[in-house]
Amino acid sequence: MKAPHISTRPSLSRRQFLRGTGVLLSLPWLDAMTPAFADVVAPPANLNPGGKPRRFLGICNNLGLLPEHFFPTGTGRDYLASPYLELLREHRNDFTVFSGVWHPEVDGGHPADNCFLTAAPHPGSAGFRNTISLDQYLAERIGHLTRFPSLTLGVNVQQGIRSLSWTGSGALIPCEEKSSVVFSRLFLKGTPAETEAQVRRLETGQSILDAVSGQLKSLEGSVGPRDRDRLDQYVTSVRELEQRMQMSREWEDRPKPTVTASAPLDPESPKAYMDKVKLMYDLARLAFETDSTRSISLLLDGVNSPAIEFGEVKTSDGYHNLSHHGKSKEKLAQLRTIDEWHMKLLADLFSQLKAIREDGEPLLDRTSILYGSNLGNANTHVTTNLPVVFAGGGFRHGQHLAFDTQHNYPLPNLFVSTLQRMGLETNRFATSTGTMRGLEWV
Repeated sequence: MKAPHISTRPSLSRRQFLRGTGVLLSLPWLDAMTPAFADVVAPPANLNPGGKPRRFLGICNNLGLLPEHFFPTGTGRDYLASPYLELLREHRNDFTVFSGVWHPEVDGGHPADNCFLTAAPHPGSAGFRNTISLDQYLAERIGHLTRFPSLTLGVNVQQGIRSLSWTGSGALIPCEEKSSVVFSRLFLKGTPAETEAQVRRLETGQSILDAVSGQLKSLEGSVGPRDRDRLDQYVTSVRELEQRMQMSREWEDRPKPTVTASAPLDPESPKAYMDKVKLMYDLARLAFETDSTRSISLLLDGVNSPAIEFGEVKTSDGYHNLSHHGKSKEKLAQLRTIDEWHMKLLADLFSQLKAIREDGEPLLDRTSILYGSNLGNANTHVTTNLPVVFAGGGFRHGQHLAFDTQHNYPLPNLFVSTLQRMGLETNRFATSTGTMRGLEWV
C-alpha cells in the first residue's frame, strides 16, 4: 500500500496563481492548496456517434400533476388510460408512462427541481453541491456537432435559484426565458460588428486557456503525485475546451438556418404562463428541426408563477398556492384545468414533431422527450412516485411500466438508456443501477 503524499512546503495560494495568470479561470483544488478537493470532470470521450442524429428534450413541471388523474390503471400495453393520458391518446404508441420511479435520496421538496436532470442527493441539505445534468453531459460529448451545444430554457423561473442545467463542477446555468432572444440566437444573423466581437471573445478565451496551460505546467514539479494527476486531467480538459471553442469560432462563419416562422413576441406578464410554455415548445421544435442543437432543458417554474390566465380561464390564486390545495374542491378543479392544458400542449408538441420528416423518419422518432416532475405530490412535497412520460427517441413505447410505489425504482436508469440510444457508451449516470428495465429499442 502506498504511503500518502504529505507536503512539508507552504500551501500554494490559489488566488496567487490566478493573479499570476492575469485571468479568472476555475482551477481545480489541489492537495497543495487545501486538504479538500473538488471533483474534476474527466474530459469528454472522443466520440462521434455518427449515423442518425438523435436529440434530447428534458421538461420539468416543478409542481407536478394531480396523481389521481395522471397514473393509469393496469400495466403493460393493455393499461387503461387516466383522464390526463386520454389527452395524449392519439400518441399512445409514441410514449411510455412510468409509475413507482424516483431519484434515490433526492428529497427536500421544492429544491429537488434542481436535481431533476442530475439526480444529486439531498438538495435541501447544508453544503449541497449539484452534479452535472443530463443535458450538459450530452452537450460535453456531442455538442460540437451543432451550432449550440445545448439550450437551457425556462418559464417564470426564479433566476439564480432554479435551473435544470448544471455543469460538471455543480454550477447553475441560468435559464433563458425570453423567446425572442432564443429565436434571435438561433436564426437571426448579427451585424458584422457583432460577429467580429463574438469572434474576438472566442479568440481571447482561447489565448487565456493557452496562458493558463503554461502556468499549470510550471506547477507540475512543485506538487505531489495526486496533484500532478489532477493537473494532468485539468490540462486535458482545458485542451478539450480549446477545441470546442475553435469549433464555435468556425460556426460564426457559417450562415444560420432560415425558417418561415416569425420572431415571437414575448408575453408581458408572467400570468401568461401557458402562452410562454407553448412558445418554448415551438422554439425547441424549431431548434431540433434545423439541427441547431441536440440537447435542450426546459424548466416550467410554477412555484414562481402568479395566478394564470389562458384563453377564458383565469385561476383565482397563484399556481404554487393552488398546489397546496388541502383537498379544496375549488382549488383541485383549477389545478386539473392547468394540468389538462399541460397535457394538451404536450400532445401538440408530439404532433408537430411527428409531422416533421428527417430522412423520411418522423422527427419524434429521433427525439427523446422526458416530461415529468421532481414532486410526486406537490400538496405534500413528496419526491417519490414521480409522474413521468417518456416519448419518442427510437424506443418501443405504448406501455405503462409500473414499479413498486412503496420501494421506488431509480429514474436515472432511464437516463442511461437515453444516453445509450443516443450513441454514447456509458453504463452509469448518477445513482443509476443499469438501464431502464422494460424499455427496449425499436
